[in-house]
Amino acid sequence: MIRILLVEDEVDMAQALAKGLRREGYAVDIAEDGAAGWEMAEANRYNLVLLDLNLPVMDGVEVCKRLRQSQPRLSIIMLTARHGSHNIINGLDVGADDYIGKPFHYHELLARIRVQLRRETPLKVSRLAYRDLLLDSAARTVMQAGRYLPLTRKEFAILEYMLLNAEATISAETLLEHIWDAHADPFTTTVRVHINSLRRKLATGRLADHTEPYIITVQGEGYRLHSGAHVEAVCFE
Repeated sequence: MIRILLVEDEVDMAQALAKGLRREGYAVDIAEDGAAGWEMAEANRYNLVLLDLNLPVMDGVEVCKRLRQSQPRLSIIMLTARHGSHNIINGLDVGADDYIGKPFHYHELLARIRVQLRRETPLKVSRLAYRDLLLDSAARTVMQAGRYLPLTRKEFAILEYMLLNAEATISAETLLEHIWDAHADPFTTTVRVHINSLRRKLATGRLADHTEPYIITVQGEGYRLHSGAHVEAVCFE
């Protein structure tokens, strides 16, 4: 699950934009001033930051400068209503990867986000194979025994994360951190609910000779894949 930090002091715009991004499958946290955005970015791991230029408490240029110093690989897209070229140049000079002027077309922003996420790492996993499952990270689909398996975005993200960490026991807290946003209640049962739903779907579609569960519970620790088969990854540059 891709996690985005949106630093924007226009509350209505921030809420609308976050709602749209969540529909696209991203986990989104919102900070309403620069200082809060800086603190959240330092406390959490984000794949990308959408950063307004004109912010209270600490402006976007200063936030960008600090983020670039502490997290040189973090993708930063600057949102700006200041269309003067010197403002844009200043933002790029302190470390922004891209900028988009307000008002902007939502689908253009989505395209720019996708570009930055493709640059996040030079090597990406395209497909993950496990038993009779084939998960396609690019197409966001899962095939089971040659048939399409209908998963929700959260179920897909859980399965993908577990396949990418096949040897590990993964706690509910870790899944919350990587798949939900900062507002997720650490005492909620939502992880267990989603794991159980995913298990039911996997059990319904599996081959008759695959009797072992795909995901097992490790009491007091979390969840892991059944160790009876290995995950194979196909990567591309």
